Amino acid sequence: MSSKIKITFSCSNCGAKYPKWLGQCTVCGEWNTIAEEIVNTKNKNDYKFISKSKAVDINDINYSNDQRIFFSENEINRVLGGGLVKGSVVLISGEPGIGKSTILLQNSLSSSEKVLYISGEESSSQIKLRAHRITKNLKNCFILTETNLELILKNIQEIKPDILIIDSIQTIQTDIHESSQGSLTQIRECTGILIKLAKNTGLPIIIVGHITKEGIIAGPKILEHMVDVVLHFEGDKQNQHRILRSKKNRFGSTDEIGIYQMNSNGLNQVSDPSELFISKKEKKSSGSAVSVTLDGSRTLMIEIQALVSSAVYGTPQRISNGFNSKRLNML
Repeated sequence: MSSKIKITFSCSNCGAKYPKWLGQCTVCGEWNTIAEEIVNTKNKNDYKFISKSKAVDINDINYSNDQRIFFSENEINRVLGGGLVKGSVVLISGEPGIGKSTILLQNSLSSSEKVLYISGEESSSQIKLRAHRITKNLKNCFILTETNLELILKNIQEIKPDILIIDSIQTIQTDIHESSQGSLTQIRECTGILIKLAKNTGLPIIIVGHITKEGIIAGPKILEHMVDVVLHFEGDKQNQHRILRSKKNRFGSTDEIGIYQMNSNGLNQVSDPSELFISKKEKKSSGSAVSVTLDGSRTLMIEIQALVSSAVYGTPQRISNGFNSKRLNML
């Protein structure tokens, strides 16, 4: 088959396509977001093995609790809505170094299912070094350091995993497009192919996504609409506490959070988070107050401490740690 090159223009903000360049996107209204795309259609037949869907009567569809895969950690199962649904695509995002790869790797190593872990950022030896720090019991986990989507699909056919992890989607590229790795076109196209694979084969896929300096997921905004579940891993890198929060979930509630504590051996679940946020004390003391707050569906006890000292400046200063300073000034 002879290769065919097609040039189109698309908006990097919303993904809208145009036959020619425009200064402003007519769909989302953003300026200077339309860029040229070079599409190579010579390899589209490589994905025929995942195209086997056909219409089925809804009464003939069988569904049971076996459609979910449970991890050994209750926190991630809670946030997912009761386990990982087969055929679902989960997007997990967070700041660099927050622990996205760690939480996925430790759940892969403790899972009874066969896991294929695709890494485009670390070498196999680096991943094994981190895995040994988490646990000495390494089983049912296959590591592939590859960024080419076509080669990844061939390995999936050979290994036939029960769970697929992509770390990260910004490092994966397909031969269909000649755009650079991590471009908006590559992210959208690779995600679309992976979603098609998940829906037609029942393979659950977890995708790691980078975030921008504004705190949003890097790539086209349509990416969050394409996947089934969007999780955000957040926390202060200066502290040990981490929160796994559900932003979107087609199979469960978005009011669930999972709480972890980072240490040298990885991430530990926190069954009683109130113990983290209040100090151990027997008597009441001035400048300290304990209150109850609701985060998602979990009730947390938190302690607020205040310290007042004489100011050497003409205007008093208010400094907060763990609380928005603008809200503090308003109060």
